[in-house]
Amino acid sequence: MTTIPVTQQRFQLSYGDCDAVGISYFAINYPWMERTYSVWLHSFGLDSHTLLDTVGVYTVGLKSECRYITSCKVFDELTCTIVLDRVGNTSYVLGFDFERGDELVAHGKMTFAVRNSDGTKATIPERFLAALRTLGPSKSPE
Repeated sequence: MTTIPVTQQRFQLSYGDCDAVGISYFAINYPWMERTYSVWLHSFGLDSHTLLDTVGVYTVGLKSECRYITSCKVFDELTCTIVLDRVGNTSYVLGFDFERGDELVAHGKMTFAVRNSDGTKATIPERFLAALRTLGPSKSPE
């Protein structure tokens, strides 16, 4: 079986995503980061709520951030692409490039720790590492 990872989510901003003058609300990128992560993970047959049963560990979100490069406005079409920022032995950092066409408009990050069923640190399982290795680098200069 060949896995085709789903690394992008496309969406169009609407008035509910923007302030009164039509500029996107700063927190709007966070749900798209989570959606893109969840769909990507699911494309490998891995789901956050079943990781303990599937690979013997679970993940904990430790930190998230987003750097805004330029503003976006109502009806802009954006693409969120998941990328690999860093992988260690017991944690990893995923990046999220937000682009309007070919223009990078924001870069988000989510840091995850891997834990055993008792909450102690765990090594990233090989099946999970294989999925992480499919991710490309960020377009962000940082």
